[in-house]
Amino acid sequence: MTKSAAVRRPLPTSPFKARIEAPRKHFTVGDRVTHDQYGLGRAIGVEGDSEIAVLVDFGSQQARITQPYTAMFKL
Repeated sequence: MTKSAAVRRPLPTSPFKARIEAPRKHFTVGDRVTHDQYGLGRAIGVEGDSEIAVLVDFGSQQARITQPYTAMFKL
């Protein structure tokens, strides 16, 4: 037996809250960003409309940050 690919929808009368998906972060070249580990930087490259990775220059080093961008925020 195979699993169905259908998405489960919660019943409106369910006491459990439906999971809310966080909005995806979108970065463009030139954006000022901050990262929890690396500090302040500027986006110098974007792969796949920022769906894959962002290349960020942090001054002393460059880092390729991949999805999900949980530790990186746009300033």
